[in-house]
Amino acid sequence: MTITPPALSVFESLESEVRSYCRGWPAVFDRAQGARLTDEDGHSYLDFFAGAGSLNYGHNNPVLKRALIDYIERDGITHGLDMATTAKRAFLETFQNVILRPRDLPYKVMFPGPTGTNAVESALKLARKVKGRESIVSFTNAFHGMSLGSLAVTGNAFKRAGAGIPLVHGTPMPFDNYLDGRVPDFLWFERLLEDQGSGLNKPAAVIVETVQGEGGINVARAEWLRALADLCRRRDMLLIVDDIQMGCGRTGAFFSFEGAGIVPDIVTVSKSISGYGLPMSLCLFKGELDVWEPGEHNGTFRGNNPAFVTATAALDAYWADGQMEKHTLARGEQVEQALLALCAEHVRLGASYRGRGLVWGLEFADPARASEVCARAFELGLLLETSGPRSEVVKLLPPLTITPEELDEGLRTLARAVAATV
Repeated sequence: MTITPPALSVFESLESEVRSYCRGWPAVFDRAQGARLTDEDGHSYLDFFAGAGSLNYGHNNPVLKRALIDYIERDGITHGLDMATTAKRAFLETFQNVILRPRDLPYKVMFPGPTGTNAVESALKLARKVKGRESIVSFTNAFHGMSLGSLAVTGNAFKRAGAGIPLVHGTPMPFDNYLDGRVPDFLWFERLLEDQGSGLNKPAAVIVETVQGEGGINVARAEWLRALADLCRRRDMLLIVDDIQMGCGRTGAFFSFEGAGIVPDIVTVSKSISGYGLPMSLCLFKGELDVWEPGEHNGTFRGNNPAFVTATAALDAYWADGQMEKHTLARGEQVEQALLALCAEHVRLGASYRGRGLVWGLEFADPARASEVCARAFELGLLLETSGPRSEVVKLLPPLTITPEELDEGLRTLARAVAATV
C-alpha cells in the first residue's frame, strides 16, 4: 500500500506544536470499526494502539454503540455532575455485582474526573489526607499522568521538564529488575526507611504500575508485587496500584494485580473503563479510607452519563461470564510465539520481547530502530507506537476483541516492518 501524506495545512497552521501521534501517522482518519481505522482516502489500518489502551473492546463496538444510541435517543441525562442518575446507578450496581463482589474487593467508588491523571491526583490527595504525610514513593520509569501531582511521581525526564516548576514530595525507587537482579528486592527502600539519617520523609503511600506501559513494557513479577504489598503493610504506607492502562482486562484478569494475589488500598482506573473511548475514570479505595468531606474533591465533568451507559454494557457483555480473560490470554500466547520467532530470525538486531496478556513490547539494542519499525509499519497499514525512556520499545496494544486472523495479520506486518529496517 502506498500512502501519500495528506495536506495537513489547518492542523499545522492552527493546532499547537504539542501534537504528537499525528506526526508519526500522517493521515486524516475518518472512520473506525473493531480493530481497523480508515482514512479519508479509503486506506485501511490495523490498529495495534487502541487509543493508548482506551479501546479494549475496539472502535465503535456494536453492542456498546447500540446501548449509547438508545440512551441518547430517549434523552437520557448527558451531564450530571455527581447527581444521582439512573445511568450511574446501573453502572455502580453492575460494577459491584460483576467485578467487585466476585473478587471480594472491599472498594468504595469515587468519580474524580474524566481522565486518568484526575484519578491519580485524587488517589495521592486521599493518601496524604489519610496518613497526614506528604511524601509519595514511585518507581523508576513510572508514568502516572501529566498534571503536576502525577508528574511528580512520573519518571520520564522529558515529561517532567514540561512542568516548569519543581516537582516535589515524590521519591523514586528501583522498579522490579531495574538493577538486573544484582540487588535484593527493596534493599535500598528498606534501608532508607530504617535509617533516621536517610533524609527520606516517611511516605504516605507507594504508587506502582504492575506493567509499566509508557516506561517500556516493564513487567513486575508477582512475587515482587507481593513483597511490595507486605512492605507497605509493615511500614504503614498505603499501596496505590495505577491500573489506568493495564486494567479492564489488558493483562487478562480485569485488574492487573489479581494474579499476584494482593489487594491494594487504592486503585486508579480509566481509559477502557467506559468501554467506548468516552472520558471516565475511577478511584477505588478501601471503605475505611473514605475520609472525604462532601465536595472536598470535585469536578464539573465527573458525571459522564453516556460513559456510564457504555461501561455498564461492556461489563455485561464481556465480564459476566469469564470468557474475556480466556480470550485475552489465548491471543497473548499468539503474540508471544510470533515475537519469539521474530527475535530468533533477527538475532543480530539484539531484539528482545516481554509482556502479559495483550500488552507486549519489542525492544531493540539500537533505540532508533523502534521508531523506524513503527514508521515502516504505518506505511504497510499498521498503527504502532514506541515506549520506553529512549523510545526503544515497539509497543503492541491491540484491542482485546481482535480476531486471531486480524492479530496474525498485524504480527506478519510487524515482521515485514522489522525486516525492512535490517
